[in-house]
Amino acid sequence: MSGLSHFDAKGDAHMVDVSDKAVTARIATAEGWVKMAPETFEIITEGRAKKGDVISVARLAGIMGAKKTPELIPLCHPLPVTKVSVELIPDAALPGLRIEATVKTTGQTGVEMEALTAVSTAALTVYDMAKAVDKAMEIGGIRVTLKDGGKSGRYEAT
Repeated sequence: MSGLSHFDAKGDAHMVDVSDKAVTARIATAEGWVKMAPETFEIITEGRAKKGDVISVARLAGIMGAKKTPELIPLCHPLPVTKVSVELIPDAALPGLRIEATVKTTGQTGVEMEALTAVSTAALTVYDMAKAVDKAMEIGGIRVTLKDGGKSGRYEAT
């Protein structure tokens, strides 16, 4: 299983040792979307959801998700997250919400998983808060769009 850092020479899963890595400023951005019926989009964007302000609650859930990443993903290192921002952008053409999350830290490993978890948690929260009116909502497009800092340098999705 060479090339996969979370497996040892025997093929057993393990947490990567980052103790010899330099402490650097790191940032990661991820994106995704929740596609929904036009009526559901109107309910959410007009603030008429019975469970409350879907966008605000999903933003907070995304922030919380980023902070809980090492508790959810087995081999992730707990990191001193210094910044998390989550934006939910209404897109009538989808129709639905586009989600963008940015996470920053100064540490020995990157925050891609935290950004992905923020987007995923925000998307799941949108689904949870609107499923009573639209069980057919679709979550997708979740990916890292930017990663910077550390030895591997900068990555930007095209």
